[in-house]
Amino acid sequence: MIRLYAFLGNFGKEYANNRHNVAWQFLNSLPFSAQLSWERKFKGHLASREVGGTRIFFLMPETYMNNSGESVAECARFFRLKPEEIMAVHDELEMAFGFFGFKFSGGLGGHNGLRSLEKHLGTRDFARMRFGIGRPAHDDIAGYVLSDFSKDERLLLDTAIFPKAASAFSECLEAGFESVVDKYKKVSCR
Repeated sequence: MIRLYAFLGNFGKEYANNRHNVAWQFLNSLPFSAQLSWERKFKGHLASREVGGTRIFFLMPETYMNNSGESVAECARFFRLKPEEIMAVHDELEMAFGFFGFKFSGGLGGHNGLRSLEKHLGTRDFARMRFGIGRPAHDDIAGYVLSDFSKDERLLLDTAIFPKAASAFSECLEAGFESVVDKYKKVSCR
């Protein structure tokens, strides 16, 4: 069972609408997000809610993307959570924009946030919810991930991707990761 959902992103208003912050944007779109009570803890913001009699934690690390593992590992140690009880929600260059999906473990795809989680957790065996942002046609990967979504992309996120992903995320919360990992491996929202 996933007990800690870590939404990876960069702290600061200048990053709020960046592709790299799609996980934080998704979190803010969730129907229950306004009901969460956040506190500064574990080098980030932490909230929790009870689901089926179990306390579930939501974490927004404020260590910046490249050091996300510091915050996640500190939180996991405090609550005595195993890596397999953790899900990283993040952007994915290797998945086209308009797709999202779940997976367990696997490669890091050059994602510095995931690399930091592996470093601080000692494994890459944790769950993931990925939002495709696609690869740019140019070589400036950093510039691309730190750029904002276009107006058309924002519309697709808000009207199709986030609502469909929210439904899958709720199913994960209620029925468990095992119930969604194959069912929603790669979902098209176009």
